[in-house]
Amino acid sequence: MPEIDFWYSIGSTYSFLTIKRLDDWCAEHDATVNWKPFNVRTVMSEQQNIPFAGKPVKSAYMWRDIERRAAKYHIHANLPAPYPISDLDLTNQVALLGMKEDWGKTYTQTLYGIWFEEGIEAGSETAITEALHRCQQDPRLILARARSPDITEALESETATAIRLGVFGAPSFVVRGEVFWGDDRLDDALSWARVGHVI
Repeated sequence: MPEIDFWYSIGSTYSFLTIKRLDDWCAEHDATVNWKPFNVRTVMSEQQNIPFAGKPVKSAYMWRDIERRAAKYHIHANLPAPYPISDLDLTNQVALLGMKEDWGKTYTQTLYGIWFEEGIEAGSETAITEALHRCQQDPRLILARARSPDITEALESETATAIRLGVFGAPSFVVRGEVFWGDDRLDDALSWARVGHVI
């Protein structure tokens, strides 16, 4: 069965829903998902898309919608969470570094918990440091490596790949060139992976 690529960006609010439930979902559906961090702000800037700034009604809807969906999935969240986050680049550079070393998924899940459950803004060095501690990583060493030109360029490259694939927001799922945008499209992505159409 083709694998599902899960394109996410720490800083995306709706990605919280996928990140917190994805392991259980994969076990339930016998599915394999590749976690792929990218920089959603770069994508949105290219599209001149500013989703919630200056839009209080839409922003209020977003938080209520996430609250409803979190309850549906039995996911705990203290909402609204601090938003937007300050250093989106660094949080995702750390995630990408972690993906190369097999602790990136745990870091991402942990950081989202710190952000959405403990109310500490995910782009702050406080939150990133705490997430790394909980993953048994040395924050001083990891942050220095995450800021290196190699990792900075690697995130830019992954973001460029996402754009080439047609990804325009997070979370997105890509299967055989088909893009499914939004946490609520995860099951559709699985259908496409298995039978080539949505059921």
